[in-house]
Amino acid sequence: MATLPGQDENFREQRQASDHESFLSHKRMRWLKIALVLCLVAVVSYFWIDVTPRHNGGSWYGYTLGTIGAGLIVWLSLLGIRKRNMSAGRWSLKAWTSAHVYLGLALIVIGTLHTGFQLGLNVHTLAYVLMMVVILSGIYGIAVYATLPAALSNNSKEMTRKQMVEAVAAIDRQLHDAAQPLGREDSDLVIAALEQDTFDWGIGARLSGHYRNCTTTRALNHFASDWSRPVGSEEPADKVRALLGRRKNQLDQIRRHMRIKALLEVWLYVHIPATIALLAALTAHIVSVFYYW
Repeated sequence: MATLPGQDENFREQRQASDHESFLSHKRMRWLKIALVLCLVAVVSYFWIDVTPRHNGGSWYGYTLGTIGAGLIVWLSLLGIRKRNMSAGRWSLKAWTSAHVYLGLALIVIGTLHTGFQLGLNVHTLAYVLMMVVILSGIYGIAVYATLPAALSNNSKEMTRKQMVEAVAAIDRQLHDAAQPLGREDSDLVIAALEQDTFDWGIGARLSGHYRNCTTTRALNHFASDWSRPVGSEEPADKVRALLGRRKNQLDQIRRHMRIKALLEVWLYVHIPATIALLAALTAHIVSVFYYW
């Protein structure tokens, strides 16, 4: 059956709107509403249902919430597998991610009510703590992915990482030639700056953005503090000083890029291992419950 031109245009407009829609607002926040209803039902039933002597994970109500929570944990952990199977439709990756976020947040309520607020030094509490670590690291991930991509784009100034590195390499070639007439002390500082690896820094420096042992900064400070040569003179040291300033600016751009990328990725080094540990603790929790039941 042929489609009318107007129908094709409407379909394209809907598709474009869907492509630009955030996973947080997917389908008018459908999964947020579902998660809120789930939490509301759990809270109301918690206070409405009378459990003797008190609410705990071993009551029938506790088992019900525990089953729901365990099912959600296993299902939510499958997002990584879903990412490798790209497709559109009812269960598109955007829809799955939206459900992952909001149902994951709902686990805070479901998991806490499942415990009956009874925690101790045991495998059951370990599973709960790991669940909270996974959720909190996920909240951090949502926050950075909502704010940092724009900062990454602004910092790049339409340059790729390769182009940034090539810009430094071009300045380095000019610096190498400009430093030839310098004295031993001055040339050694320039050589040290050229030989320092741009990317050979620890995770602490990348996340903080502080590079205390930067030889380029040290060399620039040395030449900038030498007031015996006026700025704008034709002496080699003045040219080297200008090139060092350009190199420092380019390095700052690369380091901001690395910092933002690190902030975008570091949460995964907590989220994924904690999820694996949570699944192991959850298995031990379930086995021990049925063993002593």
